[in-house]
Amino acid sequence: MVTKRLFDLFFAIGIGFVLLIPAFFIWIYVAILTQSSGIFMQERVGKNGKLFQIVKFRTYRKTGSTQIVPAAVEWIRRYKLDEWPQLWNILVGEMSVVGPRPDVAGYYDCLPKEDQILLQLKPGLTSAASIKYWDEEQLLKKVSNAEEYNDEVIFPDKIQINKDYLKVQSAWTDLKIIGQTAFILIKKIRYGT
Repeated sequence: MVTKRLFDLFFAIGIGFVLLIPAFFIWIYVAILTQSSGIFMQERVGKNGKLFQIVKFRTYRKTGSTQIVPAAVEWIRRYKLDEWPQLWNILVGEMSVVGPRPDVAGYYDCLPKEDQILLQLKPGLTSAASIKYWDEEQLLKKVSNAEEYNDEVIFPDKIQINKDYLKVQSAWTDLKIIGQTAFILIKKIRYGT
């Protein structure tokens, strides 16, 4: 949809301009604490199953084969500030503001035939599923087998939520999802949760 693409462009340029200076300081901050370039890139599945490189702020430090998240950067993950560089993915047309969160290969590219319709959607910065599973990382820490719980409970639920979104997607639906995302983020920052 042309309108959605135009909205994505205006959003990425407008919000990107507002966040430019704070993003620069966060980039320097994470680069120092993670002893890295401060940028994390990973192949994700995009529209029509096409792979692309997602861009995030790096929030972990590699020690041998282990990835350690320094305590001083946990708040960046909690408030999703590490996602800010994805405005670039939106700008170049690989992502949209609203759409299913982009996953690594082995999930969306391996959907059963009846669910492959979701590959028509561009992955998004936010979605109804990401709102529901805002604290997914914390949720997975509470279960005995995180991978199994993700594969058998969370991922199928996200698929259903995203299929529901596909049926009703509109500019109004997208604005509601953006509003709900902003509300949760402000609430979490305000109460430090």
